[in-house]
Amino acid sequence: MQAKLSVVALSVAAAFALSACGQKDAPAPVAAPAAPEAKPEIVVKLGHVAPMTGPQAHLGKDNESGALLAVEELNAQGLEIGGAKVKFQLVSEDDQADPKQGTIVAQKLIDAKVNGVVGHLNSGTTIPASKLYFDAGLPQVSPSATNPKYTQQGFKTAFRVMANDIQQGKVLGEFAAKQGVKTVAIIDDRTAYGQGLADEFRKAAEAAGLKVVANEYTNDKATDFKAILTKIKSTKAELVFYGGMDAQGGPLVKQMKDLGIKAKFLGGDGVCTPEFMKLGGPAADGEYCSLPGVPLEQLAKGPEFKSKFEAKFGYQIQLYAPNAYDAVMVIADSMKRAGSVEPAAYLPEIAKTKMEGVSGNIEFDQFGDLTSGAITLYQYQGGALNYVETLGGAPVAPAAEAPAAPTAPAAPVEEKK
Repeated sequence: MQAKLSVVALSVAAAFALSACGQKDAPAPVAAPAAPEAKPEIVVKLGHVAPMTGPQAHLGKDNESGALLAVEELNAQGLEIGGAKVKFQLVSEDDQADPKQGTIVAQKLIDAKVNGVVGHLNSGTTIPASKLYFDAGLPQVSPSATNPKYTQQGFKTAFRVMANDIQQGKVLGEFAAKQGVKTVAIIDDRTAYGQGLADEFRKAAEAAGLKVVANEYTNDKATDFKAILTKIKSTKAELVFYGGMDAQGGPLVKQMKDLGIKAKFLGGDGVCTPEFMKLGGPAADGEYCSLPGVPLEQLAKGPEFKSKFEAKFGYQIQLYAPNAYDAVMVIADSMKRAGSVEPAAYLPEIAKTKMEGVSGNIEFDQFGDLTSGAITLYQYQGGALNYVETLGGAPVAPAAEAPAAPTAPAAPVEEKK
């Protein structure tokens, strides 16, 4: 019995072995497809310079916020430039509206190897810094420096997304003549901005037949203007023009009324702010100022930008935030067209820019100035800036529902050019 079972077992084993030998080898497992190689990511550093401390800090913060909004929107788009994912980063510096500090922070940004610069806010800091950027081959787009000298130095790295003082001064001088006055007194703060705008106003006013009966000077730190205003009062000037910023312009107009000066007041963009009305109080009511550009409410992208800005930062636009936003977008657009974030590669593309920004049409002439150069007049009324008229500039695409009488920001919040 034992032997019989062994034979059966051997037969079964042999049959199993023969069966196994007849089978084909099992196929090798198929390898999973290789994951696509991740595209490299590069960080694009954009320098931003403005006064972040001192009397003009509210304007510096405004510029910074506008630039920051642009950077965040660009990063949300997931841009690719030159085959790499791009992440923009804003590197902010405080030049304190001081020319010496302006060159110090400019060199700091150059040493940090930023890919471009948005700034500076003030002409007085922008002009000396522009030589350093030019020597380094670094593109610079200022949102707010208006002195003509900035772009007249022949630096191919210098651009601005705002009308200059020649354009603005001419409109202000002609506007003053239309007010029915014959004599004007001029005060400026001796900064590159204040003096530059006052000089251009003087040329236009005299060309329009007005007589300049006084030229007085102050500085961008002053708070007491009674001595120079007393001199002006004796001239019986019918209009006082001020070239300077809101930190001085507000107290100046208030002291005009305190001294019983009946003359009208007129200023440029430096005093066309909520802060000016806050500092000037009731004395500001009825006076006039100008802003380069077309009111946001009249532009296709303006109302949306205003809404996004206020929702994100919780305060109303002070002055140049839309221009700072556009300055960032000009740089980014030029990089995309060049297919490179390297300054030497995309710099030539900036000069070819043709785009519709939130502040209006952006196209540069051979100097780096806007070809449009519109100027808008406002009147202070009841704590608000009320639209008067827009002069000069190229036509722009209108907003879908532009209000009949657009107004600039009215609520006060928390050295130009």
